[in-house]
Amino acid sequence: MQGKIANSLLAPEGEKSYSWAYRNMPALVKTIDSFGDDKPLVGKRIAMCLHVTKETSVLAMGLKKLGADVYLSAANPLTTQDDIAAYLSFQGITVFAWRGENTDEYFDCIRSILRSKPHIIMDDGGDAHVTFHEEFPDHKVIGGTEETTTGVTRLRALSKAEKLRYPVIAVNNAYTKFLFDNRYGTGQSSFDGLLRATSLLIAGKKVVIVGYGWVGKGIAKRAKGLDAHVIVTEVDPLKALEAHMDGFEVMPMSKAAEFGDLFITATGQINVIRGEHLERMKDGAILANAGHFDVEINVKYLEQNSLSKRSVRQFVDEYRLRDGKRLYLIGKGRIVNLVAAEGHPPEVMMMSFSNQLLSAVYISENYQNLENRVYDVPESIDRKVAKNALEAMGINIDEITEEQRRYMSEWRV
Repeated sequence: MQGKIANSLLAPEGEKSYSWAYRNMPALVKTIDSFGDDKPLVGKRIAMCLHVTKETSVLAMGLKKLGADVYLSAANPLTTQDDIAAYLSFQGITVFAWRGENTDEYFDCIRSILRSKPHIIMDDGGDAHVTFHEEFPDHKVIGGTEETTTGVTRLRALSKAEKLRYPVIAVNNAYTKFLFDNRYGTGQSSFDGLLRATSLLIAGKKVVIVGYGWVGKGIAKRAKGLDAHVIVTEVDPLKALEAHMDGFEVMPMSKAAEFGDLFITATGQINVIRGEHLERMKDGAILANAGHFDVEINVKYLEQNSLSKRSVRQFVDEYRLRDGKRLYLIGKGRIVNLVAAEGHPPEVMMMSFSNQLLSAVYISENYQNLENRVYDVPESIDRKVAKNALEAMGINIDEITEEQRRYMSEWRV
């Protein structure tokens, strides 16, 4: 099968990017090397629908080293790093991805990797899983993995409807994923994208974080570290209370819309910033989305209710509303850390992708004993990833003593 990429001449640059990520993902490298000469994925075809970044290239090459035939498409039309796509193509990985795909091309690329008749589908957002269920009724998959909260939500809905056709491991739910990737990774990389896009000072600005899940917490913490005045909006009373106790101002979006200089959505929900909120915003307000899909900000309202639209910077569109007010949208409302920057740091992705790799091996070895439902990452895998990460960082910890182990098993003190 022949892949499709933007420019094969970018492969040498892609090799440099791969090497940089490889050097800075020691836990993932350790996980790959732990198999030694064993190749537990020999004979398995893996369809990967992930962001085509330098970090993903280390995972893809690791899967190949363990014997898999790897087919890769992007998890977002605007997040592919074309040099990485070129490099992987020269390494025997079939890639269907280029930066700037339109919607039809994006789904055609996903269909292309699914036509390989994969044994395992590795997804980020659920588009590959859903497309397989809707359009490939005759092929059997032994299992899959899912990287994001949004994708896990879609798969749980599929499972609840009793339509899920294979077991899926929710990599997103591993402690070594959401406690680090969602919080530290998105927190840093979202501001990396925002600063590259705008070059503006964050200190002193009123930054509105929409949603206080693990992603929202990470972004709020980084905003506070950059000396912003942080406002949080929430629909969950427990998360709202937590945001308040963490020292942030909490209010409804209808009120926050009037104060914010910068709005960052992190909910996984649709239309959390709606027309009535956009109309309340002040001139010059900046809008960005850190969620997986471009549905959190009602961009359609901006398109239909603006007198004019123009690009003012590479990733910044200016909308002039009927009252003359200007609003600025980053990255067309798509995931800001990957559209305007390079995504999560390698040191964070090494844990998420270690979970992906070990989960793929687990499925390959255990799929006959698994039901067609969504599973959490086995605790043994989660702990192995944490242990490898600590060792890779040169950190040693204590071990529980036999006396303490016995104490934990006794009901008498």
